[in-house]
Amino acid sequence: MPVETDDELREILELGTIAVVGCSATPGKPAHDVPKFMRRKGYEIIPVNPFADDIFGIEPYDSLSDVEEEVDIVDIFRPSEEVPGIADAAISRDDVEVVWAQLGIENAEAGENVEAAGKQYVEDRCLKIEYNRLL
Repeated sequence: MPVETDDELREILELGTIAVVGCSATPGKPAHDVPKFMRRKGYEIIPVNPFADDIFGIEPYDSLSDVEEEVDIVDIFRPSEEVPGIADAAISRDDVEVVWAQLGIENAEAGENVEAAGKQYVEDRCLKIEYNRLL
């Protein structure tokens, strides 16, 4: 079952490094503005987008499996049907503690797989909204 309690969400928001799969280079899109907000709040943002050359002055990775840095949270801005593959990539990493599917993105199968691997799963919630609400 996805994370639901405010206490669990607060604990997740104490983590520091977020790989954003589907991070956008286009201001005005949630996949750009949410990670930008989280950067301003002190989080390390690692953009993952095979079609962008530069996001926030950083060269994005083509895939989650290419990310060299340690990652605490994998934040997903991709369609719900793509979540299982991204979740599998997150599960294969020892460093990832949380898989977070943004507002409007849900996939029960992915959630079950993430939780079975001993990691937390958040779906259909926005990092920025939860940050503002809880912190």
